[in-house]
Amino acid sequence: MDKAHQMIRGLDHINIVVSDLERATRFFELFGFKVLDAAALSGEWISSIVQLEDVAARYARLELPGTDCKVELLVYDHPPSGRSDDLGKANQIGIRHLALEVTDIEKELARLRKSGVEFLSDIHVYEKLGKKLVYLYGPDGILLELAEYGT
Repeated sequence: MDKAHQMIRGLDHINIVVSDLERATRFFELFGFKVLDAAALSGEWISSIVQLEDVAARYARLELPGTDCKVELLVYDHPPSGRSDDLGKANQIGIRHLALEVTDIEKELARLRKSGVEFLSDIHVYEKLGKKLVYLYGPDGILLELAEYGT
């Protein structure tokens, strides 16, 4: 392994900008995520980092217990966030979805449907990987995948 790869310890977190922080937090809690911390962000230091003027934002950092998976939800109160109508489509350039591995995809689908979660289709099987999968929408059209391996 070269030195550059030795410097990387792992993926720290995934950041998702949302329009309603509380709603997005509740959604991720449906999957077992727990809030580690939450705070407001403002001042020259954050404006300098993100290269936006007069930033006023709030975040919640969540973790999936028993894993290294962390999601940082962020809402910009100023300047307000915009959104492309196509961003939630699977074929758009950039990060497209988060995939969560589950142990029983049928039970998860049924449980989440009762909570009003919108799925793009029924469960499909990808034989090559022995994987059952289904896509779903979260708040603001965030695209997620549920995956069950060993089928």
